[in-house]
Amino acid sequence: MENGEPEASVLKITQYPLPEALVKQLVADGAEEVLVVEEGQPVVEEMIRGMVPSSVAVKGRLTGDLPRMGELTPDCVRLALGKEPLPVREKETVVANRPPALCQGCGHRDMYASLNEVAREYPQPRIFGDIGCYTLGALSPFHAIHACVEMGASITMAKGAADAGQHPAIAVIGDSTFTHSGMTGLLDCVNSKSNVVVLISDNLTTGMTGGQDSAGTGRLEQICCGLGVEPEHVRVVVPLPKNMEEIKQTLREEIDYAGPSVVIARRECIQTLKRHLKAAKAQK
Repeated sequence: MENGEPEASVLKITQYPLPEALVKQLVADGAEEVLVVEEGQPVVEEMIRGMVPSSVAVKGRLTGDLPRMGELTPDCVRLALGKEPLPVREKETVVANRPPALCQGCGHRDMYASLNEVAREYPQPRIFGDIGCYTLGALSPFHAIHACVEMGASITMAKGAADAGQHPAIAVIGDSTFTHSGMTGLLDCVNSKSNVVVLISDNLTTGMTGGQDSAGTGRLEQICCGLGVEPEHVRVVVPLPKNMEEIKQTLREEIDYAGPSVVIARRECIQTLKRHLKAAKAQK
Protein backbone atom coordinates (compact mmCIF):
# COMPACT_ATOMS: atom_id res chain seq x y z
CA MET A 1 0.00 0.00 0.00
CA GLU A 2 1.19 3.53 -0.79
CA ASN A 3 -0.77 6.60 0.36
CA GLY A 4 -3.67 4.29 1.05
CA GLU A 5 -3.84 3.17 -2.59
CA PRO A 6 -3.58 -0.51 -3.58
CA GLU A 7 -0.52 -1.58 -5.54
CA ALA A 8 -1.01 -2.36 -9.22
CA SER A 9 1.04 -4.62 -11.45
CA VAL A 10 1.34 -3.64 -15.12
CA LEU A 11 1.50 -6.09 -17.99
CA LYS A 12 2.10 -4.46 -21.37
CA ILE A 13 0.99 -6.72 -24.22
CA THR A 14 2.51 -6.00 -27.62
CA GLN A 15 2.13 -9.36 -29.33
CA TYR A 16 -0.36 -11.81 -30.73
CA PRO A 17 -1.20 -14.55 -29.82
CA LEU A 18 -1.54 -13.21 -26.30
CA PRO A 19 1.07 -14.39 -23.77
CA GLU A 20 -1.37 -16.59 -21.87
CA ALA A 21 1.23 -17.72 -19.33
CA LEU A 22 2.04 -14.12 -18.39
CA VAL A 23 -1.64 -13.25 -18.03
CA LYS A 24 -2.24 -16.22 -15.76
CA GLN A 25 0.87 -15.37 -13.74
CA LEU A 26 -0.47 -11.84 -13.25
CA VAL A 27 -3.58 -13.10 -11.48
CA ALA A 28 -1.74 -15.94 -9.76
CA ASP A 29 0.29 -13.31 -7.94
CA GLY A 30 -2.85 -12.20 -6.15
CA ALA A 31 -4.62 -9.81 -8.49
CA GLU A 32 -8.32 -9.49 -7.69
CA GLU A 33 -9.12 -7.19 -10.61
CA VAL A 34 -7.68 -6.74 -14.09
CA LEU A 35 -8.23 -3.45 -15.90
CA VAL A 36 -7.67 -3.87 -19.65
CA VAL A 37 -6.63 -0.52 -21.11
CA GLU A 38 -7.06 -1.19 -24.81
CA GLU A 39 -7.45 1.12 -27.79
CA GLY A 40 -10.03 0.13 -30.39
CA GLN A 41 -12.36 -2.81 -29.92
CA PRO A 42 -12.15 -4.81 -26.64
CA VAL A 43 -10.64 -7.90 -28.28
CA VAL A 44 -7.95 -8.48 -25.65
CA GLU A 45 -10.46 -7.86 -22.85
CA GLU A 46 -12.73 -10.60 -24.19
CA MET A 47 -9.83 -13.04 -24.55
CA ILE A 48 -8.51 -12.39 -21.04
CA ARG A 49 -11.96 -13.18 -19.63
CA GLY A 50 -11.46 -16.71 -20.88
CA MET A 51 -7.97 -17.02 -19.40
CA VAL A 52 -8.51 -16.03 -15.77
CA PRO A 53 -10.71 -17.55 -13.02
CA SER A 54 -14.25 -16.20 -12.71
CA SER A 55 -13.32 -14.85 -9.28
CA VAL A 56 -11.08 -12.25 -10.95
CA ALA A 57 -13.00 -9.19 -12.16
CA VAL A 58 -11.94 -8.20 -15.66
CA LYS A 59 -12.79 -4.58 -16.34
CA GLY A 60 -12.48 -2.33 -19.36
CA ARG A 61 -14.60 -1.14 -22.24
CA LEU A 62 -17.06 -4.01 -21.99
CA THR A 63 -17.91 -3.25 -18.37
CA GLY A 64 -18.19 0.51 -18.86
CA ASP A 65 -15.19 1.25 -16.65
CA LEU A 66 -13.61 2.71 -19.80
CA PRO A 67 -15.59 4.42 -22.58
CA ARG A 68 -16.97 1.93 -25.12
CA MET A 69 -16.20 4.28 -28.00
CA GLY A 70 -13.52 6.85 -28.79
CA GLU A 71 -9.87 7.18 -27.89
CA LEU A 72 -8.63 6.64 -24.36
CA THR A 73 -7.36 9.63 -22.42
CA PRO A 74 -5.34 9.96 -19.21
CA ASP A 75 -8.45 11.23 -17.44
CA CYS A 76 -10.70 8.28 -18.32
CA VAL A 77 -7.95 5.83 -17.33
CA ARG A 78 -7.49 7.61 -14.00
CA LEU A 79 -11.24 7.41 -13.37
CA ALA A 80 -11.17 3.67 -14.14
CA LEU A 81 -8.43 3.36 -11.53
CA GLY A 82 -10.56 5.21 -8.98
CA LYS A 83 -8.60 8.46 -9.16
CA GLU A 84 -9.71 12.00 -9.89
CA PRO A 85 -8.73 13.65 -13.21
CA LEU A 86 -5.59 15.74 -13.07
CA PRO A 87 -5.84 19.56 -13.01
CA VAL A 88 -5.14 21.05 -16.43
CA ARG A 89 -1.76 22.50 -15.53
CA GLU A 90 -0.57 19.30 -13.92
CA LYS A 91 -1.91 17.27 -16.84
CA GLU A 92 0.19 19.23 -19.30
CA THR A 93 3.34 18.31 -17.37
CA VAL A 94 2.45 14.60 -17.45
CA VAL A 95 1.21 14.25 -21.03
CA ALA A 96 2.25 16.79 -23.63
CA ASN A 97 -0.52 18.03 -25.89
CA ARG A 98 0.50 16.64 -29.29
CA PRO A 99 -2.36 16.59 -31.78
CA PRO A 100 -1.79 14.46 -34.88
CA ALA A 101 -0.56 16.26 -37.98
CA LEU A 102 0.62 15.55 -41.50
CA CYS A 103 4.35 14.92 -41.79
CA GLN A 104 6.58 17.83 -42.70
CA GLY A 105 7.31 17.57 -46.41
CA CYS A 106 4.14 15.56 -47.10
CA GLY A 107 2.57 16.11 -50.51
CA HIS A 108 -0.89 16.15 -48.94
CA ARG A 109 0.07 19.47 -47.32
CA ASP A 110 0.64 21.24 -50.64
CA MET A 111 -2.49 19.62 -52.06
CA TYR A 112 -4.63 20.98 -49.21
CA ALA A 113 -2.98 24.40 -49.35
CA SER A 114 -3.96 24.82 -53.00
CA LEU A 115 -7.39 23.26 -52.50
CA ASN A 116 -8.22 25.64 -49.65
CA GLU A 117 -7.25 28.67 -51.72
CA VAL A 118 -9.51 27.60 -54.57
CA ALA A 119 -12.38 26.62 -52.26
CA ARG A 120 -12.42 30.12 -50.76
CA GLU A 121 -13.32 31.49 -54.20
CA TYR A 122 -16.78 29.85 -53.98
CA PRO A 123 -19.57 30.87 -51.58
CA GLN A 124 -20.38 27.40 -50.22
CA PRO A 125 -17.72 24.82 -51.08
CA ARG A 126 -18.07 21.34 -49.66
CA ILE A 127 -15.10 18.99 -49.42
CA PHE A 128 -15.76 15.37 -48.51
CA GLY A 129 -12.85 13.42 -47.02
CA ASP A 130 -11.99 9.77 -46.74
CA ILE A 131 -10.01 7.32 -44.63
CA GLY A 132 -6.22 7.62 -44.79
CA CYS A 133 -3.37 9.70 -43.44
CA TYR A 134 -4.72 12.59 -45.54
CA THR A 135 -7.79 12.64 -43.27
CA LEU A 136 -5.59 14.77 -41.01
CA GLY A 137 -6.41 17.59 -43.42
CA ALA A 138 -9.55 18.02 -41.31
CA LEU A 139 -7.37 19.29 -38.45
CA SER A 140 -5.25 22.39 -37.98
CA PRO A 141 -3.82 24.15 -39.89
CA PHE A 142 -5.89 23.16 -42.93
CA HIS A 143 -9.44 22.45 -41.69
CA ALA A 144 -10.11 21.40 -45.27
CA ILE A 145 -12.58 18.53 -44.84
CA HIS A 146 -16.25 18.99 -44.00
CA ALA A 147 -17.25 15.32 -43.62
CA CYS A 148 -15.62 11.90 -43.34
CA VAL A 149 -17.49 8.64 -42.79
CA GLU A 150 -15.84 5.50 -44.16
CA MET A 151 -13.53 4.18 -46.85
CA GLY A 152 -14.76 5.20 -50.29
CA ALA A 153 -17.61 7.36 -49.00
CA SER A 154 -16.02 10.65 -50.01
CA ILE A 155 -17.00 10.15 -53.64
CA THR A 156 -20.54 8.95 -52.96
CA MET A 157 -21.13 11.78 -50.46
CA ALA A 158 -19.90 14.29 -53.02
CA LYS A 159 -22.14 12.69 -55.65
CA GLY A 160 -25.21 12.95 -53.42
CA ALA A 161 -24.42 16.55 -52.61
CA ALA A 162 -23.84 17.44 -56.27
CA ASP A 163 -27.04 15.72 -57.36
CA ALA A 164 -28.88 17.79 -54.75
CA GLY A 165 -27.47 21.01 -56.21
CA GLN A 166 -24.31 21.54 -54.18
CA HIS A 167 -21.50 23.28 -56.09
CA PRO A 168 -18.66 22.73 -55.85
CA ALA A 169 -18.74 19.18 -54.51
CA ILE A 170 -15.20 17.86 -54.09
CA ALA A 171 -14.12 14.42 -52.89
CA VAL A 172 -10.61 13.91 -51.47
CA ILE A 173 -9.43 10.32 -51.48
CA GLY A 174 -6.06 8.55 -51.40
CA ASP A 175 -4.72 6.27 -54.10
CA SER A 176 -5.01 3.13 -51.95
CA THR A 177 -8.50 3.95 -50.68
CA PHE A 178 -9.61 4.75 -54.22
CA THR A 179 -8.69 1.28 -55.46
CA HIS A 180 -10.05 -0.28 -52.26
CA SER A 181 -13.57 1.13 -52.38
CA GLY A 182 -13.67 4.40 -54.27
CA MET A 183 -13.90 3.15 -57.85
CA THR A 184 -17.57 2.14 -57.64
CA GLY A 185 -18.49 5.62 -56.44
CA LEU A 186 -16.70 7.18 -59.40
CA LEU A 187 -18.53 4.80 -61.74
CA ASP A 188 -21.82 6.01 -60.26
CA CYS A 189 -20.73 9.61 -60.90
CA VAL A 190 -19.99 8.74 -64.52
CA ASN A 191 -23.32 6.97 -65.01
CA SER A 192 -25.23 9.93 -63.54
CA LYS A 193 -22.97 12.58 -65.10
CA SER A 194 -22.69 14.10 -61.62
CA ASN A 195 -20.84 17.39 -61.31
CA VAL A 196 -18.15 16.09 -58.94
CA VAL A 197 -14.41 16.69 -58.74
CA VAL A 198 -12.55 13.68 -57.34
CA LEU A 199 -9.16 14.71 -56.01
CA ILE A 200 -6.96 11.60 -55.66
CA SER A 201 -4.00 12.39 -53.42
CA ASP A 202 -1.56 9.82 -54.78
CA ASN A 203 1.46 9.32 -52.54
CA LEU A 204 2.42 6.11 -54.37
CA THR A 205 1.99 3.91 -51.31
CA THR A 206 -0.37 2.82 -48.54
CA GLY A 207 0.99 5.37 -46.12
CA MET A 208 -1.42 4.97 -43.20
CA THR A 209 -0.53 1.33 -42.54
CA GLY A 210 3.22 1.34 -43.07
CA GLY A 211 4.05 1.92 -46.70
CA GLN A 212 2.84 -1.18 -48.52
CA ASP A 213 2.47 -1.10 -52.29
CA SER A 214 -0.69 0.57 -53.52
CA ALA A 215 -2.91 -1.48 -55.84
CA GLY A 216 -3.37 1.40 -58.27
CA THR A 217 0.21 2.66 -58.51
CA GLY A 218 0.99 3.59 -62.08
CA ARG A 219 -2.53 2.82 -63.27
CA LEU A 220 -4.81 5.44 -61.78
CA GLU A 221 -5.27 7.36 -65.03
CA GLN A 222 -6.16 4.19 -66.94
CA ILE A 223 -8.55 3.08 -64.19
CA CYS A 224 -10.39 6.41 -64.19
CA CYS A 225 -10.66 6.44 -67.98
CA GLY A 226 -11.78 2.81 -67.92
CA LEU A 227 -14.58 3.77 -65.54
CA GLY A 228 -15.78 6.29 -68.10
CA VAL A 229 -14.26 9.62 -67.08
CA GLU A 230 -13.39 11.62 -70.19
CA PRO A 231 -9.59 11.44 -70.69
CA GLU A 232 -9.28 15.23 -70.95
CA HIS A 233 -10.82 15.46 -67.48
CA VAL A 234 -8.33 13.12 -65.84
CA ARG A 235 -5.60 15.56 -64.84
CA VAL A 236 -2.28 14.97 -63.06
CA VAL A 237 -0.49 17.58 -60.96
CA VAL A 238 2.59 17.47 -58.73
CA PRO A 239 1.87 18.95 -55.28
CA LEU A 240 4.86 21.21 -54.69
CA PRO A 241 4.90 24.90 -53.70
CA LYS A 242 6.40 25.85 -57.06
CA ASN A 243 3.39 24.26 -58.82
CA MET A 244 0.76 25.99 -56.71
CA GLU A 245 -0.64 28.21 -59.45
CA GLU A 246 -0.87 25.30 -61.91
CA ILE A 247 -2.69 23.16 -59.33
CA LYS A 248 -5.16 25.93 -58.49
CA GLN A 249 -5.92 26.59 -62.13
CA THR A 250 -6.45 22.88 -62.79
CA LEU A 251 -8.89 22.67 -59.88
CA ARG A 252 -10.80 25.73 -61.08
CA GLU A 253 -11.15 24.29 -64.59
CA GLU A 254 -12.46 20.95 -63.33
CA ILE A 255 -14.85 22.56 -60.85
CA ASP A 256 -16.31 24.58 -63.72
CA TYR A 257 -16.71 21.46 -65.88
CA ALA A 258 -20.30 20.16 -65.72
CA GLY A 259 -19.56 16.49 -65.17
CA PRO A 260 -17.33 14.07 -63.27
CA SER A 261 -13.64 14.83 -63.33
CA VAL A 262 -10.53 13.54 -61.59
CA VAL A 263 -7.45 15.46 -60.48
CA ILE A 264 -4.55 13.24 -59.39
CA ALA A 265 -2.08 15.00 -57.08
CA ARG A 266 0.96 12.72 -57.28
CA ARG A 267 4.05 12.89 -55.10
CA GLU A 268 5.71 10.07 -53.17
CA CYS A 269 5.09 9.77 -49.43
CA ILE A 270 7.94 11.52 -47.60
CA GLN A 271 8.41 8.53 -45.29
CA THR A 272 8.75 5.93 -48.05
CA LEU A 273 10.98 8.34 -49.97
CA LYS A 274 13.33 8.50 -46.97
CA ARG A 275 13.44 4.71 -46.79
CA HIS A 276 14.11 4.40 -50.51
CA LEU A 277 16.92 6.96 -50.36
CA LYS A 278 18.43 5.22 -47.34
CA ALA A 279 18.30 1.83 -49.08
CA ALA A 280 19.86 3.27 -52.24
CA LYS A 281 22.64 4.86 -50.20
CA ALA A 282 23.34 1.55 -48.43
CA GLN A 283 23.79 -0.22 -51.76
CA LYS A 284 26.51 2.16 -52.92
